[in-house]
Amino acid sequence: MSKGARQLFIQTTSLIAGFMVWVLISSLMPFIQADIKLSSTQISWATAVPVILGSLLRVPIGYWTNRFGARTLFSISFIFLLLPLGILSIATSLFMLILGGFMLGIGGAVFSIGVTSLPKYYPKEKHGFINGIYGIGNIGTAITAFAAPVLANTFGWRTTVQIFLIVVLLFALLNFFFGDKTERKVNNSLSNQMNEVYKNQKLWFLSIFYFVTFGSFVAFTIYLPSFLVNHFDLEKVDAGFRTAGFIALATVFRPIGGWLGDKLNPFFILVGVFSGLTFAGFLLSFTPSLPIYSFGCLLVAICAGTGNGTIFKLVPLYFSKQAGIVNGIVSAMGGLGGFFPPIILSIFFTWTGHYAIGFMALSEFSLVSTVLVIWLYYQEKLEISSKIVQHATDGITVTDKNGIIQSVNPAFTKITGYTMEEVIGKTPSVLQSGEHDNAFYKKMWDRLLSAGFWEGFIWNKRKNQEIYREWLTITAIRDGNGDTTHYVAMFHEVEDENNKP
Repeated sequence: MSKGARQLFIQTTSLIAGFMVWVLISSLMPFIQADIKLSSTQISWATAVPVILGSLLRVPIGYWTNRFGARTLFSISFIFLLLPLGILSIATSLFMLILGGFMLGIGGAVFSIGVTSLPKYYPKEKHGFINGIYGIGNIGTAITAFAAPVLANTFGWRTTVQIFLIVVLLFALLNFFFGDKTERKVNNSLSNQMNEVYKNQKLWFLSIFYFVTFGSFVAFTIYLPSFLVNHFDLEKVDAGFRTAGFIALATVFRPIGGWLGDKLNPFFILVGVFSGLTFAGFLLSFTPSLPIYSFGCLLVAICAGTGNGTIFKLVPLYFSKQAGIVNGIVSAMGGLGGFFPPIILSIFFTWTGHYAIGFMALSEFSLVSTVLVIWLYYQEKLEISSKIVQHATDGITVTDKNGIIQSVNPAFTKITGYTMEEVIGKTPSVLQSGEHDNAFYKKMWDRLLSAGFWEGFIWNKRKNQEIYREWLTITAIRDGNGDTTHYVAMFHEVEDENNKP
């Protein structure tokens, strides 16, 4: 087994263990509620609190992973998780649940470790699929949602928490003894990395997208057990099975989303993802029957899982040098996206007696995200076009319909000697050499006005008054009505002077 494959296995199974612990409170809440009397709002806070630290810690953990390596971060994280599990096993009040649950967030924060470490072992064209495979660690939440109620039904919820102590200790030892001690480290200053990325709009777009996709996954994971029991009167174990099914489906589609991101345009995939979430939120807002509600939840699982995998294809693509800090920020936003919905749903239910507004919020956020993805896609195309112009070896001049220069590229300056600032607002006549008469230019413009195109040899003059020969192509740019809005001229210098007029 190669080093990359071995680390993929170790880190993915470690993420499974971390996520198993992360959702322990929400999975056991129907049992905890029977032992510790809690209101619906208190239940929402107790189940949502692990998301806070699980989100905020993702930023420094992503940075520390680049600096110290996955082996160190996973080992330390699992050792720290022993404390909140010990607190929860003896909890008798809401305060102890929230205290233990807050520190339990470390289990969710470990997500930043693998998405930062694993791309170091694979080429870029595989990053989407590899991060998608690592994201299968989400299945840890399904394992807990399925197994925790069964164990609690047999041994009691406190003993169940103690069983998880053994799991956490085993994975701390696994990483300590078998983690990669020679992982490539990146020791850039945290402040320097933040300064390099925080002004980049792509960081915040990806954060918004992950806020919706991973946030919806986390929110449904932690809220479904209690919701299904309280709203549809399902048995606790049945609710656990259904929640596990939701998680499993989202987890399966995560590597599919990463693979699709490697093979297709990620923006097209995200348009489909957010369109699906828009419809699902709209459907759920009508408080449907259990079968229809189940369909809406499964649609959320498919779209959220696919979106999660696709987004983490884009992160290393755009931020290869700052992957640690960016992975941390984006994944932190995703975690926070799972913190608010359960509380908002509970508040709106208390006020209105139903969940329509809360689910409609998911629909509206997804709709906005769809629009943003489309906008970002066209911005990306414009950036590519701009880069082509900027790096072209031919000189390029763009004028308005009246021939007033709007922009030029670096090759224009290299050939003519004129900077952009010196020619903006002027006409190309600043380059006239005096070698052509008015009839020549009239013939050029007549051709442009009739055919929208002209090409040929022309003599022009540089800023230093040196006359040179170039091959010039001018094209009219027309709008949808056929009216000319701009002219684009492309030229390159020709050394042969035999045809000098």
